[in-house]
Formats: sequence, structure tokens, C-alpha cells
Amino acid sequence: MTHPDPAGDRTVLVVAKAPVPGLVKTRLVPPLTHAEAAELAAAALADTLDAAAACECDRVVVALDGARPTWFPSTLTVVAQRGADFTERLADAWTYAGRGPSARTVQIGMDTPQVQAADLDAAFLAVESPRADTALGLAVDGGWWVLAMRGADPGVFAGVPMSTRHTGAAQLAALEARGRTVALLPTLRDVDEIADVPKVAAAAPDTRFAGLAHSLGLTRTDRSSV
Repeated sequence: MTHPDPAGDRTVLVVAKAPVPGLVKTRLVPPLTHAEAAELAAAALADTLDAAAACECDRVVVALDGARPTWFPSTLTVVAQRGADFTERLADAWTYAGRGPSARTVQIGMDTPQVQAADLDAAFLAVESPRADTALGLAVDGGWWVLAMRGADPGVFAGVPMSTRHTGAAQLAALEARGRTVALLPTLRDVDEIADVPKVAAAAPDTRFAGLAHSLGLTRTDRSSV
């Protein structure tokens, strides 16, 4: 993690679940066991945190659902997710992370372990341009994988249906309805279903996620297509 602007405020906000068997990546079971799915989730989260640490930001904040894993770097700021549903938890995380009208915040989850530091840097640059104050990266499944804003607006999530095939489009419409000027970032694939695993692993073969996917046999067509 570097500090590109001593007077600035660049935050990477990672919204994640603690990788506990039976509570994460349950749609990968079967063919995986709950323990294997949790291991894959932990690998994906670790890769995501690596990318966040390597990008040009001032701090990394993890809004976590669950207990802090012992392997988390001590440099991380970890806050508990709060809210009755995911919409409220996102709004609360942004209220904490997006400090002031000039603050730049890039939010990602733990489902895109192929993300690179350069992708996060590009998101910061997009909202530092005079042409946009917001950037959104849509996901292949119809959701979104990254949201960047200059100046936090936690209200942008109100009324947006989460975890549907139309979430990305609905989020874009909500951002524009609140007067945000949105730049679109490249589309990435989330790891939601077992068929996503080999495709994401192939996109980032040197990651922990890819290595574990290979050891679990998920880069073979015979298992990943079950």
C-alpha cells in the first residue's frame, strides 16, 4: 500500500464474510464440501486483500460479517457489518469508509480474486477525473463487482435489489438518479457457481485461489461442470 497523495484520502473498502464452513460459498456445495468451499473463500479473500494492499491507496478497510480471521494482516482496519439486510450493511460500511466530500473510496467484495492492484488504481483514477464522480464495474452474472465514488453517498443502495440478475443495471440507474456521473469499468466474473471457478482461476493462474482450485480438481471440466 502506497500513499500517492499525503493530503488525500483514498480508501479501499472490502465487504466480506468470514470464511466459515457452512456460511460462505454454499452454492459450491456440492461438488465441494462446506470445508472446501470455505477454504476457497479464504483464498479468494486473501488474494483480494493482496490486491488492495498493493494498490495506491491510503488505507484498506474490511467491513466483515463474522469474526476476524487470525491470518488477517495487522495493518487492516476491520469493522463489523451492521444492518438488518445487505443494503443497510453496505450503506453503513460506506458511512464509515467514505470520509468527507473529497474522499475517494473503492468498494470490492471477495468474489473476484482475479482483481489486480492496477484495476483498483484505475477505479480511483476514474473518480478523480473531472468527467466522473463515480465508477461502476458490472459483473458477468448481472451484478456488479466494484463501485468507486468521490464523496460517499450511502443512499445510493436504497431500493436496489441485491443478488439478482438485474442488480448491476438497477445500481447504475440508482446512481444516476441521485445525480452521480458514472464511468463504467471493465466487466469481471464473480465466483458464485461452481462453473465460475475454472474461468476465474484461468484469468489469474498465480493466485492462491487458482492454486487451491487446481488442487481441488476444479480446473478439470469433469468436476467443475457438475
